[in-house]
Amino acid sequence: MIVTILCGLLMMAGLFLMLLSGVGFIQDIKFFGSAPKEVRDVVPVSKPERFRGQHTVGWVMAVISVIMLLAAPVIGAADGIQAGFGFWQHFIRFNVMWLMMKAFDIIFFDWVLLCNAGFNFFPGFYPETKPVLGHYLFGYNYKTHLAHIIGGAAVWAVLAWICTLL
Repeated sequence: MIVTILCGLLMMAGLFLMLLSGVGFIQDIKFFGSAPKEVRDVVPVSKPERFRGQHTVGWVMAVISVIMLLAAPVIGAADGIQAGFGFWQHFIRFNVMWLMMKAFDIIFFDWVLLCNAGFNFFPGFYPETKPVLGHYLFGYNYKTHLAHIIGGAAVWAVLAWICTLL
């Protein structure tokens, strides 16, 4: 169970690093594809670098975040295979990790950072977003979250099945 929680935390950290790299360093409208329309409408297409190499730092952070997001299920799978997990043990482990990350996304990203302008995150990088952020945005992407949860379960079932074959 500890490995599962640590892998879930690794996925959460990777997701946060992805957000920070896109919003804080790369600063391109392409990274706002999942943001509410009200936010996308006020965000500029791109912003000039605040310091030399800012965008490069952002892309390095983005690559590291993808590695973190991919490493977590690999570590979980390897540990499960070594421990002799069956299908259901693998499946539950992967889903717990995934649901931890999705809960983090919904609670921290959507509720705290977006709807409550918590920590002044988005307005700190994009002051033009301050007037459009608010509680009314919460749940704007619930269909996407549901699709991710259901789709994730299917992916994890296949991965759990593969792990039982190894």
